[in-house]
Amino acid sequence: MTDSQSLSALQPGRTVLPITDPDDPRIAVFRDIREKDLVRRSGFIAEGTVLLDHLAISERFRAASLLVLKNRLPGIADRIERLGSDCPIYVAERDVIDAIAGFPMHRGVLAFGIEREAAPTLETVVAKAAAQARKPILAAIGIANHDNVGALFRNGAAFGVGVVLLDETSCHPLYRKALRVSVGTVLTTPWHHGGDAETILKSVCEAGYQPVALTPSAEATPASLDPARPLALFVGAEGPGLPASVLRRAMGLGIPMAEHVDSLNVAVSAAIVLARLFEARSAG
Repeated sequence: MTDSQSLSALQPGRTVLPITDPDDPRIAVFRDIREKDLVRRSGFIAEGTVLLDHLAISERFRAASLLVLKNRLPGIADRIERLGSDCPIYVAERDVIDAIAGFPMHRGVLAFGIEREAAPTLETVVAKAAAQARKPILAAIGIANHDNVGALFRNGAAFGVGVVLLDETSCHPLYRKALRVSVGTVLTTPWHHGGDAETILKSVCEAGYQPVALTPSAEATPASLDPARPLALFVGAEGPGLPASVLRRAMGLGIPMAEHVDSLNVAVSAAIVLARLFEARSAG
């Protein structure tokens, strides 16, 4: 029995292929992933079993191929069963997979994910949120830090937002680190990346949402929010904050804190407001 046949025996009905050469063209999308953080070849890299689980249940994305450390294959057999039958599984030993990735691959599981169809428009995702009992919208403007974008998604998913909107200057949520920090919620939460702050503001207002802008100078606090109203929470980067055009049209909202502290991390601030809204909506 060949190595390929023995591997396929672990995954009946699937294509399981051994990779012995890091330069094998079949796994080009996995090569040097630190240098390919963002989507290339119309896809992205999802690293580890947590992200693989989210990819398996995602409505928007699917796994196009998988690269797995050989000794991990039996342990993730149940997870692989949830992927499409047309997803090839590439298997390699430790030295080969490390050479492919460009660094030690401790998790030993990489998926190359792609969109199932064309990415949804801004209007489509906003309308979807509005149709779901007008769930809150989280709008991120100028958030360039990968960790913050990932944390915003994780917090948004935890507290029931209908969609996350990111302007064109924000970090793309499919960057490998943002995806990892989100613990996979980027793959299962509706979102749109692109456009400027004014375009996003116009879209949420036309859908009947009240824009709320987090800003340290505001006197209103989260306690003053009406959870029965459809709300779109706008957050900006630490330092520059939100554009004046957004602040002029949105309700300003501040978070009470000790005098010697003037601000909080953007993801933490969003979580405080969204948690209060979630609790109030759940109780009402």
